Amino acid sequence: MTDTMSAAPQFLDAGPGVSIAYHRLPGKSPGVLFLGGFMSDMTGSKALALEAFCRTRGQAFLRFDYRGHGASSGKFEEGTIGLWAEDALAALDRLTEGPQVLVGSSMGGWVALLVARQRPERVKALVGIAPAPDFTEDLLWAAYSADKRETLQREGVVYEPSPYSERPYGITYELIRDGRKHLLLRDPLRLRYPMRILHGMLDPDVPWQRSLRLADKLETGDVRVTLIKDGDHRLSRDQDLALLCRTVEELLIP
Repeated sequence: MTDTMSAAPQFLDAGPGVSIAYHRLPGKSPGVLFLGGFMSDMTGSKALALEAFCRTRGQAFLRFDYRGHGASSGKFEEGTIGLWAEDALAALDRLTEGPQVLVGSSMGGWVALLVARQRPERVKALVGIAPAPDFTEDLLWAAYSADKRETLQREGVVYEPSPYSERPYGITYELIRDGRKHLLLRDPLRLRYPMRILHGMLDPDVPWQRSLRLADKLETGDVRVTLIKDGDHRLSRDQDLALLCRTVEELLIP
């Protein structure tokens, strides 16, 4: 079997000028689909740990980069929540078969929920790792001063330093505007799949209380929130990755 961890990615033509990079591991159903975070890519430790886990089980697995991320085409600043959700739907529709366990990290948790609403028949369960639905409105826009909001509206973009990247994040006003079309935590979430949420209580980026809010909004009763007292936003330590794999394994049982 090809070692997809070291192989060059394949590419999916997802529309005019949109080329989505991906790694796909064939295997049994249900598959596992990993959805990365904001300005992250599919080479992160969580994606690779899940791929190794699925390989040992003979489970189908897919990881990919949204447009403007990693090896995919496009500029990050041209992306929005809606467009990244379209990329995830294209990956689900064209690169996977049968039911899937969607594993979303940070922003990927938001995208996973949007995908589940659009393709309910393709979802077996959901796993959120510090899931961040509505973060553009509640964690970015709400934190901006009046001056910063005015600058963003006038210039169309502001740049934010990040501890996760050498270059700052370009936050566009279109990202904020588009995010408002996809807000999920204002009303009950009519999703009835099992959902498992992992969140570090030392997360400086997405407060762990937001996972409790998400759990409260979900209509399904099969929700479990695991709080890791000494965990950060990434949850990429060996013990965090082991917990993630155990959590996914539970949801793969028929």
